[in-house]
Amino acid sequence: MPEVKIRKRLVIVEEIFHEGGPVAAVPHKRAAILAVIENPFAGRYVEEISGFMDDLTPLGVTMAKDLVQVLGGDASAIDGYGKGAIIGAAGELEHGALWHVPGGYAMREALGDAKAIVPSTKKVGGPGTRIDIPVTHVNASYVRSHFNAMEVGVPDGP
Repeated sequence: MPEVKIRKRLVIVEEIFHEGGPVAAVPHKRAAILAVIENPFAGRYVEEISGFMDDLTPLGVTMAKDLVQVLGGDASAIDGYGKGAIIGAAGELEHGALWHVPGGYAMREALGDAKAIVPSTKKVGGPGTRIDIPVTHVNASYVRSHFNAMEVGVPDGP
């Protein structure tokens, strides 16, 4: 399969002091790490694409480790997660689905003992497209206090 060609990465870190309640002694942090990569299947039909998941695995591992670091380095302090993909207009939703395994398993591995599936979303869009990444609890997807979303995008991506 083709080598993953990264055009750019973007890291977003939010510090949340309060959401309408009392101000927290220590702000809650949430973060996202985004990578804009070349889609080797864009603009054409390719019968077999699943091998590209293996090629994406190192990117998933690197992004997950970097995300833990920007959140302070303590994986046990991270209690929610999610993932997603925006596919350029010349691509297909199925191309974004290739991120499901490498992105999800890498994140769960980086956190050590995460049990819940990493929620996911994907869509096809043009330059500047944004996406709401679903966020749920790392150990139990049905914990309602952790139902959330984080809107992300790269201004000149995908």
